[in-house]
Amino acid sequence: MSKPNILHLGAGVIYGGVESFLSSLARHSSTTEPEFALCATGRLQQEVIAAGRRVEVLPPVRLSNPWQVWRARRDLGRVLDSGKYQLAMSHSGWMQILFGPVLRRRGLPFAVWIHGISTDQSWMERLARRNRPVRVFTASHHLSRLTAGWYPGVPRSTIAYPVAAPEAITASRRMETRQELGAGPEDAVVMISCRFEPWKGHQALFQALARLHQLPGWKLWVAGGAQEAHEFSRLEELRILAGESGIGDRVRFLGQRTDVPVLLQSADIHCQPNPEPEPFGIAFVEALNAGIPVVSTAIGGALEIVDTRCGVLVPPGDVVALAGALRSLVLDPARRRTLGEAGRERGQFLCAPHRQVAAVEAALIGSIPG
Repeated sequence: MSKPNILHLGAGVIYGGVESFLSSLARHSSTTEPEFALCATGRLQQEVIAAGRRVEVLPPVRLSNPWQVWRARRDLGRVLDSGKYQLAMSHSGWMQILFGPVLRRRGLPFAVWIHGISTDQSWMERLARRNRPVRVFTASHHLSRLTAGWYPGVPRSTIAYPVAAPEAITASRRMETRQELGAGPEDAVVMISCRFEPWKGHQALFQALARLHQLPGWKLWVAGGAQEAHEFSRLEELRILAGESGIGDRVRFLGQRTDVPVLLQSADIHCQPNPEPEPFGIAFVEALNAGIPVVSTAIGGALEIVDTRCGVLVPPGDVVALAGALRSLVLDPARRRTLGEAGRERGQFLCAPHRQVAAVEAALIGSIPG
């Protein structure tokens, strides 16, 4: 019996958690044939192709430009002319608004994965909900609760994202990486790896570490490159804050990296103290898989990932508590090792790729009518 063909609709303009998830689907799917329609070339497209999956690149589009909308919908219609797809999956409200009418006209059932809620674009989410899917997916119970009133009567699935454990690095590789990035053998390296969005918590982290400026033996690695205009401004603000806080000589801005698993295994603590809830938190799982403890805030997806066996959660906005949690881990290498060892088990218990992708595929197959 042939595998069902599922068409995944994604933007692909930037690379973040959603794109990491789509890349995992491309690599680990086994009971469906996933194909992808993206509105941009770039890293996600390259990873999907490297996984041996087909990618259709649709024209770049802005919803405010009727000509671009018409052209993108026309090109998707041509992709659907093959008649080979049994189901489509929309991976953002933007995708749903753009392509929902095309899918409806073609009679192709589609599912929706709600990856997050954009508070400043609620009009877009309301418009997206006019296109009724056959199933709704979320990666966390937190996000499922927030969207419980969307699509009444539509079946729901909450499935944690698949996150692969990294290939283990040698002790010498770890030491080389630390030396290259200015960390000594005894330094406790704190790391944050995410986009430069205010709700990721960079500012709180810098403020907390400023309280530890007289405490010797720690460094901060900031991994991630600005991808949009507001992120460039945010990055510059953080550089200024580091200097004004007296910790500029301890902070290393690493830019966009493709070796984050190596960096995490070379660090000692992961800290992303979100002031607003994380819809899920792939970065937390990546840190757990790397064997380092996670420090974050007790809201959103972090509550479903991090427990006292593998990390520390503090109240959101409490810089004093955050500084205290970081201080205790900087000063206690043995505790860091204990939390890190438990973190590896926790990460795979929650997000082992083959198990999680199999769960997604089973739900998708079960959503195909007839």
